[in-house]
Amino acid sequence: MLRRVFTLCSLAFAATVAVLPARAQEVTLTAFVAASMKNAVDDINAAFTKATGIKVVASYGASSALAKQIEAGAPADLFASADLDWMDYVAGKKLIKDDTRTNLLGNRLVLIAPKDAKLGNVAIGQGFDLAKLAGDSRIATGDVRAVPVGKYAKAALEKLGAWQAAESRFAMAENVRAALTLVGRGEAPLGIVYETDAKVEPNVKIIGHFPEDSHPAITYPVALTVNAKPQAQRYINFIRSNTAKTIFETYGFTFLIRPVS
Repeated sequence: MLRRVFTLCSLAFAATVAVLPARAQEVTLTAFVAASMKNAVDDINAAFTKATGIKVVASYGASSALAKQIEAGAPADLFASADLDWMDYVAGKKLIKDDTRTNLLGNRLVLIAPKDAKLGNVAIGQGFDLAKLAGDSRIATGDVRAVPVGKYAKAALEKLGAWQAAESRFAMAENVRAALTLVGRGEAPLGIVYETDAKVEPNVKIIGHFPEDSHPAITYPVALTVNAKPQAQRYINFIRSNTAKTIFETYGFTFLIRPVS
């Protein structure tokens, strides 16, 4: 009996020891990702984990806020920004691996209204009077001082001659999804967001597209941070793959590079 108990204990111990190295190698990657990429990246992360067994936790927010968090020492493995400026910012602080940086995606800037609004399609061009369209109501977008969508919106309106009259009517949100929510709930009758955001919110409709030459090209760069785990290289390769391309394009993004696999 004692010999049998000893044998069973030995087998249990051996099984435990055999499992330990595998568990010790388990890794979770952390990706800091622009809020507008959420739906697509959630799908990409699920596909990546299924293919590799490596878990990815994504933190979504305004690119400005994420860049500042990385600067403050937040443990991110990858940064995906909704504009070049904030990627340039972290690059200037020597916080990313420059050789991993890629301009991955493009997008479009649109004017939205609640789904049940009476407003129809609006022609957006030179002399566009957004202030008149808004009346006494608010226009939701990201903070024009820092949040990429707000910066793109201000640049477009300045070029079209509409900013000065409309400036006081803006409701500045902390990120593009917060602005989208304001319009979706009917708390703001107009908003300026990315086309991909409008497509995933059933309670809004697109009523106009901003001319692409009215603002800097909407570009999403991605890069690994200087403290990225070794496994993060597999992740950035995956989001540059054909699988990721299909997912991003399903949500309306433009894939700017040739897939790596």
